Amino acid sequence: MTITNEQVERINELARKKKAEGLSEAELEEQALLRRAYLDSVKANFRSQVETIKVIDEKTGEDVTPDKLKEIQRKNGMRD
Repeated sequence: MTITNEQVERINELARKKKAEGLSEAELEEQALLRRAYLDSVKANFRSQVETIKVIDEKTGEDVTPDKLKEIQRKNGMRD
């Protein structure tokens, strides 16, 4: 799930309002949902980046990518 700029702006707006005057129950629920969506998006992006990493030993030049990561990459069609 990708979060939009409008959603990030709304998260920030709610955070400012919470500090200034507090939020209603509906706004608290909205804030929680938006924050969860934001965190899920960050986690998905991070996972995607990590899953494309290839680790090379500086001294030997050999691929030392952990086997678990290699398996994930194979499942995603990134390795032969």
